[in-house]
Amino acid sequence: MDLGERCQALIAELGVASPDEIVEIRPLTGGVASDIAMVDLGDRRICAKFALPKLKVAADWRAPVHRNAAEYAWLQVVAENFPDSAVQLFGRSNRHHGFAMEFVEGDTVYLWKDRLLAEASDQGESAKVGDLIGKIHAVSAQQGFDRTAFQNQDDFLALRIEPYLSHTAKAHPNLGTVIGPLERMLYDGRRVLVHGDASPKNILFRDGSPIMLDAECATMGDASFDISFCLNHLVIKAIHLPATRARLLLNAGALWDAYAAHVMWEDTSTLEARVCALLAALMLARVDGKSPVEYLNEDERQCVRDIAIPLILQPVTRLDSLLDRVSDALNKSDR
Repeated sequence: MDLGERCQALIAELGVASPDEIVEIRPLTGGVASDIAMVDLGDRRICAKFALPKLKVAADWRAPVHRNAAEYAWLQVVAENFPDSAVQLFGRSNRHHGFAMEFVEGDTVYLWKDRLLAEASDQGESAKVGDLIGKIHAVSAQQGFDRTAFQNQDDFLALRIEPYLSHTAKAHPNLGTVIGPLERMLYDGRRVLVHGDASPKNILFRDGSPIMLDAECATMGDASFDISFCLNHLVIKAIHLPATRARLLLNAGALWDAYAAHVMWEDTSTLEARVCALLAALMLARVDGKSPVEYLNEDERQCVRDIAIPLILQPVTRLDSLLDRVSDALNKSDR
């Protein structure tokens, strides 16, 4: 079936609407792991999402389509605990490996990535995102949290560890002995519910509250991943956007501070050290992994390598030290 037919079948199966109520089905762009469409039902618009077996990138990157179930379960956790940062859900189909949710729109809605790249005025987004990630991790670390839907470390291996860390280690064989332990750390982690793609491209703001989407990599995992993954985007944008560089690095610190306030499942300094080590590896992965960031030019990509590789080989244990190293390196390169 094509995307339109899958949308019709999904909506009918879930009882959201009948096929004759559909006014328009419009494919949405931007994602690489799923087919997504806006479905206009006349009086409202909803979003239909289907997992793909092969991701839409140049490298051969495949992942099981049942990951769609973990994504939906992650969205349910947020809806149950943090409704201001949740989307309305309409159901999921095992047969179609898809689900339906509200189409988030309105005058107060914006995509965080767009704001960052446009160098728009800061609205405290970083701290709000750090706060939300921290709250989700804290809820999932509590005794009695239902982990049933998130026992999918092999999916996380296929979607995150292999394409980001393993692929990067192959491109830089001299770093394998350092990156290898990070891979094992992430695979063996089980302490909190990890979103797995905490990127500004997946974070909307509505009425000032963050809404995180695209949780296809959701798993019980190591807490360092989500925060490192999000910090990585701020640091790389600081390399790309010199006019807002200082603010972006300050925002990275604010994101960590807001997040760290919720850490009660382990020693914060121990987690911070893992975050610093993983952040350096993820920086390099965004230029030499399977999913390179699209807006960097070659000089900027080399700049990322020049900063990240020394931090991988000689990791720091405090985020403020890492951010200072990044700032100093960029200031020297500007001279």
